[in-house]
Amino acid sequence: MSKSLIRKRWLVGACGTLLVLVGARSDAADKPKSKANKVTAKLENEAAPLTAARKKGLEFLRTTQAADGSWTSPTAPGIAGLVTAAMIKGGAKPDDPAVARALAHLSSFVQEDGGIYELKSAHRNYETSICLLAFHAANRDRRYDQRIADARDFLKKLQWDDSEGVAADDPKFGGAGYGNSQRPDLSNTAFLLEALKAAGVDKDDPAMQNALIFVSRCQNLESEHNTTPFASKVNDGGFYYTPAAGGNSQAGPTDNGGLRSYASMTYAGLKSMIYAGLGPDDPRVAAAVKWVQKHYTLDENPGMGQQGLLYYYHTIARALDAMQMQRIADNNGVEHDWRRELREHLLSLQKENGSWVNPEKRWMEGDPNLATAYVLLTLVYCEAPTGK
Repeated sequence: MSKSLIRKRWLVGACGTLLVLVGARSDAADKPKSKANKVTAKLENEAAPLTAARKKGLEFLRTTQAADGSWTSPTAPGIAGLVTAAMIKGGAKPDDPAVARALAHLSSFVQEDGGIYELKSAHRNYETSICLLAFHAANRDRRYDQRIADARDFLKKLQWDDSEGVAADDPKFGGAGYGNSQRPDLSNTAFLLEALKAAGVDKDDPAMQNALIFVSRCQNLESEHNTTPFASKVNDGGFYYTPAAGGNSQAGPTDNGGLRSYASMTYAGLKSMIYAGLGPDDPRVAAAVKWVQKHYTLDENPGMGQQGLLYYYHTIARALDAMQMQRIADNNGVEHDWRRELREHLLSLQKENGSWVNPEKRWMEGDPNLATAYVLLTLVYCEAPTGK
């Protein structure tokens, strides 16, 4: 065979090998890309119904807003604040006409003491906390910095502590409540902690740590952190409404004089402990997680049935997101993708007009404005895969 022919055959073979190698490398490059495309397509498919549901919810709230920028009542800044925050977090921009009207309306409740509330209201902590969250959501250009700081300082003054002559061993210490009440409660305190966190208050701040003292006393867990007479009578790791003024659980007392744990307060307590700096290894957090795993369900608010169901969904999402839990194991050891389950469940409950409502009307969840706001806020944490 001539050298010329040998060289030609070598070149053909080399070129063929090169083509095979190039093809293999191309296939190897295409496979990850194809897999990435499939993941992206899956996420987009999951996001589409959520996006559509949010849009319908926002449109509903636009149709129910009053000319003065309020919802439900012109003297209810708590409802308007919740709806405003929900609209912004649900995708509306601060300069959206409906949001701008709402922010102007909320501004009319700013008081000289820094609080944001209706003057005759008994809900100054609740209203100020929620309005602070609304202004925080709208504060993309920092125009509300001072207002948020003033509201933060006002909330700290409302907290039960030594400035009111309340000693650290008093069950009221560290909590927040309604203005017409002689006792704080966990629901108000959870809103207080959320507002303080949004306002940039550090977990080591005395207000946060004092609130943690109160929150710990709302837990059915006998420990050095809860020496009230209630903890040892149930001792299941769940939470109740308040240990103050004789104690109270919205789920009622136990036969032995304890206070029944229920889910919405347990998630609120768990979230509050995380905000105040406790980690998953703390016995209080571990006991609370064990309780919510045992009672995990979306069918009801365990301990309360259908009452407070939408608030319950909101506290589930906030608490598990704060815990950075992607999945939660139930009492049978079955793991749940809670974001997906909660998202799909809530979307199945949306009304044709875009609203949500709880047929059980207690705590105003029969009001579609309030109910829709709760759900839109909840859906923020139901996005796949991170909820952020």
